[in-house]
Amino acid sequence: MSEESDLERTEEATPRRIEKAREEGQVARSQELTTFTVLLAAAAGVLFLGAGLMDKLLKIMQAGMVVERELAFQPQLALVRFYHLAVEGLISMAPLLFLLLIVALFAPMLLSGWMFSAQALIPKFDRINPMKGLGRIFSVNSLIELVKAILKTLVIGGVAALVIWSNKDTVMALMTVPIDLGVSRTGDFLTMSFLLIIGAMILIVAIDVPYKIWEHAKQLRMTKEEIRKEHKESEGDPFVKARVRGLQREAARRRMMAEIPKADVIVTNPTHYAVALRYQSNMRAPKVVAKGVHLLAARIREVAEEYRIPILEAPPLARALYHHTELESEIPEKLYTAVAEVLAYVFQLRRYHEYGGTAPTPPVDVPVPPELDQVQSVV
Repeated sequence: MSEESDLERTEEATPRRIEKAREEGQVARSQELTTFTVLLAAAAGVLFLGAGLMDKLLKIMQAGMVVERELAFQPQLALVRFYHLAVEGLISMAPLLFLLLIVALFAPMLLSGWMFSAQALIPKFDRINPMKGLGRIFSVNSLIELVKAILKTLVIGGVAALVIWSNKDTVMALMTVPIDLGVSRTGDFLTMSFLLIIGAMILIVAIDVPYKIWEHAKQLRMTKEEIRKEHKESEGDPFVKARVRGLQREAARRRMMAEIPKADVIVTNPTHYAVALRYQSNMRAPKVVAKGVHLLAARIREVAEEYRIPILEAPPLARALYHHTELESEIPEKLYTAVAEVLAYVFQLRRYHEYGGTAPTPPVDVPVPPELDQVQSVV
């Protein structure tokens, strides 16, 4: 049962899944919202531009009704006249058409925002699969779209019929008024009818937009297994990450152990800590090239003995160097005096081994500032 529940799409889409779907052009879309916005813009354009537009169209109509004597004997002139009248009409309609074009382009952004996806242009051959096509035709979504189309037809058709029936006397009276007044009243009547029909579409939009958002979210739902897989891809498999960290630590440890033969001295606790120091004339201050506790400290001492690196027991200094200095980093300024005393002993010891003489005495009670020698638990 648990395996079956893991394969059911019951989980909300993650931000990464939503972003990926958006990149593929899969967003919530409402055709009804776009249609409503375009019609609303058309109504606004007619209200603000309608008077001037009607005057221009009326003049074009009147010019088209005039037939000169030349037109009766030269039919080709009629085509020229028709061409010029068509161009004038198109120019007159251009502001309204341009407004509708802009609104039609930007209306889909009301629901999904700006989006450009080249992947949406890639042809998908599974869409022309006959079996999948039949599945889409007889799907629940197709049934809902059918119900929505019937509802839209009933609402818009009902409002249009109601408007015409309630104004039937006005419509009949248009035949008895002068043409100028009749055209003006017809424009007012059509504008009012248009606005009422657009108002009726608000009901359809109010139903379609939430449904499209819900449907889009449902399509993007994920299974628990998909969420786990996505989490592993984004965060990384914890087992793999642990393995990588282990390999990194092992590689760092090998590099560190390879630096011990180059060290000048090993400062020990003597058993818990071991820190390898190196100093050259071109360095501003001595550096820690290796450090460790417990078994690693013991291994550092073994390598030091193998390569005959001096080992000095100075517990406070060893603790301070271990806790307050990173690998390949210079020692803190507060430890300059203590480390200088240690290095002086090392250089004297090296001179003794080369030239003989009196063996130097190892430093005792190397001075370490109290704030750097705070004993910490070692795991």
